Amino acid sequence: MSALPPVAEPLDESAAHAAFAAVLDGDASDAEITRFLIALSDRGETAAEIAGAARALRERMITISAPANAIDVCGTGGDGHHTLNVSTAVSLVVAAAGVPVAKHGNRAASSKSGAADTLEALGLNLDRAMETAEETLGDLGICFLFAARHHPAMGRIMPIRKSIGRRTIFNLMGPLANPAQVSRQLVGIARPAYVPIYGEALALLGTDHSMVVSGDEGLDELSLAGGNECANITAGGVRMSRIHPGDASLPEAPVTALRGGDARYNASALKRLLEGEDGAYRNAVLFNAAAALVLAGVASDLRDGAEDAAEVIDRGLAKALLDCWIATTSK
Repeated sequence: MSALPPVAEPLDESAAHAAFAAVLDGDASDAEITRFLIALSDRGETAAEIAGAARALRERMITISAPANAIDVCGTGGDGHHTLNVSTAVSLVVAAAGVPVAKHGNRAASSKSGAADTLEALGLNLDRAMETAEETLGDLGICFLFAARHHPAMGRIMPIRKSIGRRTIFNLMGPLANPAQVSRQLVGIARPAYVPIYGEALALLGTDHSMVVSGDEGLDELSLAGGNECANITAGGVRMSRIHPGDASLPEAPVTALRGGDARYNASALKRLLEGEDGAYRNAVLFNAAAALVLAGVASDLRDGAEDAAEVIDRGLAKALLDCWIATTSK
C-alpha cells in the first residue's frame, strides 16, 4: 500500500502535511513520490496543499534566530527569463535602508546564476557566510541562508525533481520555509495565475504582512514590462491588486533589458548598479525594493519606497554594506 494518498481530489492541509512528512522522511519510494508530484502538478496544487507541504518542510529545517522585523525577498525561480539577480540586489538595498534581510537562496537551478553564485562571484565567502549567518544578520542586518544547508531533508528529493524535469510543488515551497522564520516577505512566483492561490497558502501559514507578485509575462518578481499580479497578505486576509511601474514613478522596460549571464557577468552588473549605474536594472531593483520597504513599514507607498531605495544606492550605503559583509566573511 502506498504511503501517499491519491490526489484526484484536493487534499486538506492536514492530509497534505502528512503526505509531505512521508516524502521528506523517506517513507515513500522514489517511484511513489514521482507519481505523487506529477499527479499534483497535473491537477494543480491548492493553497491548502502548498501550505501543508511548506509546514512539513518548516518542521525539518535548521533555523536561526532573527530580529523581529527581519524580512525576506526572494522568488521561486524557474521563470525562464534568465534575468540579472534582482532580489539579491534588492536585499542589499533594503538591508542598507535599515531593515534586516534574511536572504534565502540557492545556486542556479534553471538560470545561469543564482543568488549564491552571484554573491560568491562578488567575493563573499559562502562557507563563512553560512557559518556566521545569525551573527551577520544581527550585526550587519543581512545574511545569506543557503537552502541546501538549512533544508537537509531536501537532499533525497533533488534527484527525483531532476528526473521529473518539470515544475512541481517543490518549486513553490522554498520561499515559504525561510530558516529565519520571517513574518514579512516579498515573494515572486513565475506563475501569475497562481498568485491568489499562493497568497492564500501564505495566509494559512501566518504572516504579519507579505506580498506575492508575478509579472504578466511570468517574471518571478515585480516586472517593469507592464502589469503585475499582486496578493497583499495581512492578518485580515488576502487582497488582490494590479501593480505597474508607474505606481512607483518608474518607467517601463522590456524583460530583455534585464537579461543576465553567468555569475561573473551578473556580479559585474550588480557591482555597477551599487556604484550608481542607471538603467533598467536599477529601476527593477528600485521597484522591488520599494515594495519590500512598504512591507517593512519603512515606506508609506511605492513612490516613497523607490525614492528611499534610490537614496540608499546613491549615498553608497548598499555598496558599503556589501563591502563590509565580504570583509567580515574573509576573516
